[in-house]
Amino acid sequence: MATNASGFFTAPTVPSQRRKIQPSIRIFGSGFPSPEGISKRVFCSSTFEGAEKHVGASASESRSPKLDHGHCYVFYVINRVPLPRATVSTGITFWLNGGLVSKGCKLIGCGSAVPSLKISNDDLAKVVDTNDEWISVRTGIRNRRVISGKESLTTLAVEAAHKALEMAQVDVDDVDLILVCTSTPDDIFGCAPKVQKALGCTRNPLAYDITAACSGFILGLVSAHCHIKAGGFKNVLVIGADALSRIVDWTDRGTCILFGDAAGAVLIQACDGEDDGLLSFDVHSDGEGYRHLNAALKENETDDVLGSNGSVLGFPPRRASYSCLQMNGKEVFRFAVRVVPQSIEYSLAKAGLPASSIDWLLLHQANQRILDAVSTRMQIPSEQVISNLANYGNTSAGSIPLALDEAVRSGKVKPGHTIAAAGFGAGLTWASTIFRWG
Repeated sequence: MATNASGFFTAPTVPSQRRKIQPSIRIFGSGFPSPEGISKRVFCSSTFEGAEKHVGASASESRSPKLDHGHCYVFYVINRVPLPRATVSTGITFWLNGGLVSKGCKLIGCGSAVPSLKISNDDLAKVVDTNDEWISVRTGIRNRRVISGKESLTTLAVEAAHKALEMAQVDVDDVDLILVCTSTPDDIFGCAPKVQKALGCTRNPLAYDITAACSGFILGLVSAHCHIKAGGFKNVLVIGADALSRIVDWTDRGTCILFGDAAGAVLIQACDGEDDGLLSFDVHSDGEGYRHLNAALKENETDDVLGSNGSVLGFPPRRASYSCLQMNGKEVFRFAVRVVPQSIEYSLAKAGLPASSIDWLLLHQANQRILDAVSTRMQIPSEQVISNLANYGNTSAGSIPLALDEAVRSGKVKPGHTIAAAGFGAGLTWASTIFRWG
């Protein structure tokens, strides 16, 4: 099955005999709000011939346009004036000013936030059997930040989001979708609506959580891209935030040395297709690897409720809680250095770009050895690898936007730079994308 440059699958050509017996689908007046004097129709059909004749006709006299099979197109008909024939590209398209324009998105603002409490390797050595050299040699980490006092995941997410909006010069009430990528929300039902409220949004934009661990932020970018291309959203906030300090066993030196808390955000804005900044993506999951990295639900060890005849009723059920994070470090390392280069290469191929076109490699900040191994396999010089792991440790979904924000604000990443980014982690999940900054 073929894909276009944006990462979407395109349906194969349908045999002509089958096409004759499949009626076209017509949907009128649905989707995006239409300004006065502009009517809109969404068509899903099999070929494109005659579309310009159709959009100029009234609903009662029009015939179904013939579109490429498997694609949906949005036509804006201005005052019912017939528009000229145009070449259709895959994806959502718009008739505007007499022309057909493909809709894209671009990343125009970023921000980040970290807790005030800094925990060094020497600090950890006071509570667990370890030392600075042992940690830094094996991981590249020297410090991490941990939530304390009145800080919460929501406060970090809101601070990062405000900074992203400020850089993008977008008002909070112009945001029409908020995606919070986290595995450690302040509430089991998610914290995106809390973030929306704390941001001061007055128009009640949709806000929801995405749970995909360390791959979460990349999947948030992909989701924003799809919402913009297919749902008519204009300004989307994607926030990656995690507080893994809440679920780490601080007596286990194999895991507690790795993790920290942080949040990062980007503002993604709709644009014309020719300015599309998210060039391609590749996403995967493998549940077989779940056992290597998880924080599973477990029942509390309480007595069973006994019936009058001494049998176990099993009701009410035992109360449950989540275990501390469990990880097989060697298996996760092998997994990451195997799948991440493959995924990035696949994203590059879908974007039609060689590896030499990458200005920056931006990976989930899990372990410096993983960053080094991936860049070596892809023959990307170390000076083109973005890394802030030493200062913050592994911040899960917060790591990529945090590193991006620091690189942008320091002047390393400039408008027009092409970035290959990839996340990988629990699930197991992994995802990559090629995007252009600014």
